[in-house]
Amino acid sequence: CTLDSEVALRVGGDFFFDPQPGDSPVKLVLIAGGVGINPLFSMLLHIADLQGNQEGKGNGYKMGTVKLYYSAKNTSELLFKKNILGLMNAFPGKITCRFHVTQQSSQICKELQPHVTGK
Repeated sequence: CTLDSEVALRVGGDFFFDPQPGDSPVKLVLIAGGVGINPLFSMLLHIADLQGNQEGKGNGYKMGTVKLYYSAKNTSELLFKKNILGLMNAFPGKITCRFHVTQQSSQICKELQPHVTGK
């Protein structure tokens, strides 16, 4: 976002992402902590599926960008981290993620290092 951008924010409640054919691409910012990643990971999978179908069937879905910010105590508690990295690799520039760890005591693996901030 830039200064003075309009954003919509949801906290709690039902989570879903159901774009319709012909909708303008949207920029999503998803924020998760711990097991709260579950509904947001489902959204990521849905977006990836829609994008994959678009290439094959022309379903009218136009992918915007998705930025995921995901926090946990340490990297071992980052659920779906390998799947999320796979989605980032499959959709470079479209799906990005920043992992944040608050109590990391061991070395962070090289695969995650570029995407992790925190202690």
